[in-house]
Amino acid sequence: MSRSDFFLGIDLGSSSVKTSLFDSISGKSVDSCTYPSSEMEIISKEDGWAEQDPNYWWDCILKTFENLSEKNDFKLVRSIGISYQMHGLVVLDKNNDLLYNSIIWCDSRAVKIGQRAESELESSILENKILNSPGNFTASKLRWLKENRSDVYDQISKIMLPGDYIVYKLTNKISTTPMGLSEGILWDFHSDKLSEDVLEYYNIDRKLIPEIVDSVGNQGTISDDVRDRFGFDNDVKVTYRAGDQPNNAFSLNVLEPGEIAATAGTSAVIYSVTDKNISDTNNRINTFLHCLNSKSKKRNGLLLCINGSGIAYSWVKSILGEKSYKEMDIKSENINSSEGLKFYPFGNGSERLFSNKKIDSHLIGFDFNKHNNQHIIRSVLEGISFSLCYSIELLREFGVNVDTVKVGNANLFLSKVFRESFINSSNLKLQMFDTNGAEGAARGAALGLGFYKSPHEAFKSLNIISEEKPNGKNDYIERYKDWKDFLNKLN
Repeated sequence: MSRSDFFLGIDLGSSSVKTSLFDSISGKSVDSCTYPSSEMEIISKEDGWAEQDPNYWWDCILKTFENLSEKNDFKLVRSIGISYQMHGLVVLDKNNDLLYNSIIWCDSRAVKIGQRAESELESSILENKILNSPGNFTASKLRWLKENRSDVYDQISKIMLPGDYIVYKLTNKISTTPMGLSEGILWDFHSDKLSEDVLEYYNIDRKLIPEIVDSVGNQGTISDDVRDRFGFDNDVKVTYRAGDQPNNAFSLNVLEPGEIAATAGTSAVIYSVTDKNISDTNNRINTFLHCLNSKSKKRNGLLLCINGSGIAYSWVKSILGEKSYKEMDIKSENINSSEGLKFYPFGNGSERLFSNKKIDSHLIGFDFNKHNNQHIIRSVLEGISFSLCYSIELLREFGVNVDTVKVGNANLFLSKVFRESFINSSNLKLQMFDTNGAEGAARGAALGLGFYKSPHEAFKSLNIISEEKPNGKNDYIERYKDWKDFLNKLN
């Protein structure tokens, strides 16, 4: 391959789509596009519901393709990688047409169904086979359709995760991955196959599950329509597909057991790679397959998620009428503390961190004579960082040695107050890298095509931006303890 070979990475989030054009020789993204400029709508028809239109996802991806192809030669693109929002449900009929909006990751309508399954399934299935409670993950969402919208369910030909749908739109080929099935609680870790126990319990027909392909490797050639519209060369394939959190870890070169990644986008997540099948009986930590899992090398991901992270910061920006996140960050830096104001970012559906309970968001300790926008902004940044610290504590309880966490140069980690609060309250080292999910998906595409011979080779060009350590500001530890004391009352 020549020096001008490119790989395309798509990162489908719940706020926007980002697509990056990656030069595998220089090891850098040469161009990128995010669409839309405002955040994508989350449709909430009832309390606790969260849906999005998959056709709009596809429209956003096409917009990024249009933007990039106007400035770059897509004939130089060799393959495509996809990162996508996890745990969602997409359903197609026999003509491969959408039957329903996607029920996305933060939707809570299937919580009771998952709780019922947890009480009725044998503990050996939960702890040794699927390693999780069915919760409100994809399998439970599908069961909700069966129980509440039989008119939709009876027409389903195939079910998908959000990333599976994007692969279908690119290739006209319907498939899923073991990793995707694991995040839907449809994978048997003990037998390394589709979970017959969950299918039988939920009375889901095996025929609804698409063909299963590997996350890294050939997943289909792009359609003639897509190729001709944007000027791709012949035989361009999709060669990588991963949920956004495994992909974030992959993007940061978090590949081996004990390595840890974090992100603070719409949701905030701590993700640790392990070579063990770990089950948390309290369902606060979830175990899913990592995108690099193989028969010869077991790789799972331990995931702790807080639903309300960037979405909480966005909400505060709107409510306070602030102009930009940058200005908000500066305001938070211009005061030394939130003056006792405490924020709890749990207003985006049921939280896995609290066994799928919905405890809502809270802003505690208002003093009308003392607090202003600056204090509110700072309390939100500290509250989200404290929720990540709470997740770190749980990992340590499971014996994971957490001393270094890797993050990308994006989202809330751009905030000095957020980083400082997280590092000092958790007592860890933070390494920030010049990458993002779309670039990681592009590296994955290059790996899946065989351009890179190993995952480690794919990250030789990854640059570290900064490394920060605790600075001895013990007041963060005290504020975290105070924050946690009230959290225990909420929970």
